[in-house]
Amino acid sequence: MNIGEAVKLRILELCKQNHITVNKLSTISGLTQSTLNNIVSGRNNSATISTIKKICDGLEISILDFFSSDLFNDLEQEIK
Repeated sequence: MNIGEAVKLRILELCKQNHITVNKLSTISGLTQSTLNNIVSGRNNSATISTIKKICDGLEISILDFFSSDLFNDLEQEIK
């Protein structure tokens, strides 16, 4: 799994845990729906740290909480 896929799955996981939709997450995070939809659909595989920070702020979690998931344990090497 690459980082883009892991971020996408983590966002979906957090939405499920918080009983919210991706559109609700965009509202509480101050992100456009298209930005979040592009990430979770896989059209954007390179979410910025700034975007992830906004998601964390919206969910009232830390960046450490976001990345504290088994999804990020065995990522593929990005440099080839």
